[in-house]
Amino acid sequence: MAETRGAAGSRPIRRAAIGVITVLLLTRPGPVMAQAGQWPLFRGPDAGAVADDPRLPETWSETEHVVWQVDIPGLGWSSPVVWDDHIFLTTALSAGEERAPIPGLYDPGADSGAIRSTASHRWLVYDLDFETGAVRWVRELHTAAPTIERHLKNSYASETPVTDGERVYVYFGSIGLVSALDLEGEVVWTHELGVFTGRQRFGTAASPALHDGRLYVVNDNTTQSFLLALDAATGDELWRVERDEVENWASPFIWENDLRTEIVTAGRRRVRSYDLDGRLLWELAGMTVNVVPTPFARDGLVYINSGYPGGLPRPVYAIRPGASGDISLHPGESGNDFIVWYQPMLGTYNTSALVYGDHYYTLLDRGFLLNHDARTGREVYGRTRIKPGSGFTASPWAYNGRVFLLGEDGDTFVVRAGPDFELLGTNSLNEMALATPAVVRGSLILRTQSKLYRISNEAAR
Repeated sequence: MAETRGAAGSRPIRRAAIGVITVLLLTRPGPVMAQAGQWPLFRGPDAGAVADDPRLPETWSETEHVVWQVDIPGLGWSSPVVWDDHIFLTTALSAGEERAPIPGLYDPGADSGAIRSTASHRWLVYDLDFETGAVRWVRELHTAAPTIERHLKNSYASETPVTDGERVYVYFGSIGLVSALDLEGEVVWTHELGVFTGRQRFGTAASPALHDGRLYVVNDNTTQSFLLALDAATGDELWRVERDEVENWASPFIWENDLRTEIVTAGRRRVRSYDLDGRLLWELAGMTVNVVPTPFARDGLVYINSGYPGGLPRPVYAIRPGASGDISLHPGESGNDFIVWYQPMLGTYNTSALVYGDHYYTLLDRGFLLNHDARTGREVYGRTRIKPGSGFTASPWAYNGRVFLLGEDGDTFVVRAGPDFELLGTNSLNEMALATPAVVRGSLILRTQSKLYRISNEAAR
């Protein structure tokens, strides 16, 4: 169903009640919280660390422990999010033949870098039933040929939605569109932000963040980079700050620490943290060329990293609350009053790191796993090869004393958590997979290039 839209950057246009479209009460949603049994955002409420649950699987295949699997048309690398019986995800469906993505890392300027599609696309939001996998509804938000390029491994639907249980909020950076939909799939509001491209023309991927009735969106580009806040109830723009950046694929992170709540944003030139009104709290220099991993917090520290293979440094920073001003490290420093520890060559390209127990796990894109002490940065074990020739884009997750590493070819490697590396097994789905799964209520919700799986030990009962 097509939506009426205003000009780029304008206030949202709301539709009258026509036919089956009803006028909705716009109540202010509450904050997204670490509520038991929900997975409302990218990587979940605890950045991939999941409470133990005997229903969660250690082994699976295309048939083993599969509760259901559903075909999802189009191309989208957004992760599924879950609230109660609703599973939300997005896709972009092309009317023409699209160049198929292939696993691997690509250098800028290579033939497999930025590509453009001339075919018309439909940008879609799905709601699937958690128990059965049945499609509740599919909502089309836009139809057109893309106006910007994307990386061959990217998609035009790579931003993960976020939900508060009343609505699902989606951002498609490739068409500059932010929308809120209710649980019946009706569009509550739509806001046009404009379409922007980055320096390398690789497309967009930074997901929105939701907190206390506000939706936060980052778009770093070569025209005018910005962080903005929208009223989640109405879609009205509350504030916008300009950023001195040229491209970025890292999502903003809402850090609720003991001192205050901050919006932490990674960037190629600077890491910046803002208060909830957009005022800069602190910043630091020292990132690498392409910034993809999303910041996250565990046990009082926020972790920020970037690690493009051709760039230097490839840093990881562990930062305590309360910083102000410029906290950049001086040459030769490994920490200061607020940077608890720093590793100059530990950052990752695409994957976000994982803190599980006392351990900080780094999954390098070329298939190495490293383990450091999460509080001190001390090495527990160094670069350990998982499987020769495998690439990794999805971020790791963990439960039941196991760390799970999803490769681009659809193989998930199961590693024993703790101080000693031990590969326990490999689970194959035999299809390319770049999206980070959701793990909720005893089930793994895992997306491959054409399918969505619900995997659980309950399937064997």
